[in-house]
Amino acid sequence: MSDDPLMRLALLPPDERDRVIATLSMPMKVELAGRWHTFAHGGQYEPEHAWRVWLVRAGRGFGKTRAGAEWVNGVARTRPEARIALVGATAEEARRVMVEGPSGVLATARLDMRPAWAASKGEVRWPGGAIATVYSADSPEGLRGPEHHAAWCDELGKWRRGEAAWDNLMMTMRLGKQPQVMVTTTPRSTVLMRRVMALPGLYQTTGQTGDNVHLPAAFVEAMTETYGGTALGRQELDGEMIETVAGALWTRATIEACRIAAAPVLVRVVVGVDPPAGVGGDACGIVAAGLDAAGSGHVIEDASVTGATPEGWARAVAGCAARHGADRVVAEANQGGEMVRSVLHAADTGLPVALVHASRGKVARAEPVAALYEAGRVRHAGVFPMLEDELCGLVVGGGYEGPGRSPDRADALVWALSELMLGRRGAAAVRAL
Repeated sequence: MSDDPLMRLALLPPDERDRVIATLSMPMKVELAGRWHTFAHGGQYEPEHAWRVWLVRAGRGFGKTRAGAEWVNGVARTRPEARIALVGATAEEARRVMVEGPSGVLATARLDMRPAWAASKGEVRWPGGAIATVYSADSPEGLRGPEHHAAWCDELGKWRRGEAAWDNLMMTMRLGKQPQVMVTTTPRSTVLMRRVMALPGLYQTTGQTGDNVHLPAAFVEAMTETYGGTALGRQELDGEMIETVAGALWTRATIEACRIAAAPVLVRVVVGVDPPAGVGGDACGIVAAGLDAAGSGHVIEDASVTGATPEGWARAVAGCAARHGADRVVAEANQGGEMVRSVLHAADTGLPVALVHASRGKVARAEPVAALYEAGRVRHAGVFPMLEDELCGLVVGGGYEGPGRSPDRADALVWALSELMLGRRGAAAVRAL
């Protein structure tokens, strides 16, 4: 426990903390309200250097709303002439979260600068003269006409008419020498999110739900256990931008629908391998998959390695095969078949290996495997974020728009499931060693 009494207060359960604060004198409460930065974590601090757009892109519970409200209150205190825009996904959300919420501008204002809220007008007025007006991104036309020094945009990823609202807002940012826009949001793959993230000079803060030390540990543990590693968890808890690729062979929804906690008894296991072309370049894709008695496929491990020597990735293949009692290793041999054979046998002389010579591109080979997913015949026993990102980057027609230069993990999965379920379809020739 910290020796700082303010930090000890911050770490108390909310109900107990409120009871302690209620016993303080009014001057002490005013002082406490002005000491928010004592409680804040690093991701909630305003950038020290000059900025025009500050994007706080983080998971739920990170403290985005509190950071936004504190910044707005700070603008109102230091710039009595300020005209501020508060833009929410809807007018109701702006009122309920940004203004009236437990972390909104009313609750977080210093007692000596408590603003008045005129709900009928949608206006927040501070004693010094600053005024904030509530706007809805659903009604972009409402942002035509006014002028602002500052703006706080909340949950940008949820704005249904986002581009029109953003463009109209930016045209209002013409008061003062340096108008500023703060954006707080859990990311979603929208056109507007990508536009904002690509702005020149953007200052961006990222973070995860677990970064907020004031959240109950039990909540963070429960959320991580339930959603950790899934597309939903990576977006809502880790604050990752989960891209949706048009025309992808795999979708996030398809993968989530096939996820299970653990594989059943498997009657056969294969390890698929996509060796790198050289040392220190692309990853060596290593994926283990098995077949159950009913004929369904189960992806059970992504053991891929990056930057390894041939001996290093061969040992990783052998280790994966040993962990799962694999019946066979299927390895693509286009990049030097003799080298692949020798390094795999050097790692484990008893390793059953089949070299596969690819006659089609990675996406063409993947299409029949993607069809197995659509038919509900494949399960993911656990979460494999990097592998799943690659699968969702393979595009019908031959393109790849996922992470990295090449979908090595995805290709290893395709080799494994093809061996198990498609009779090695997609290989021009197969040679057992």
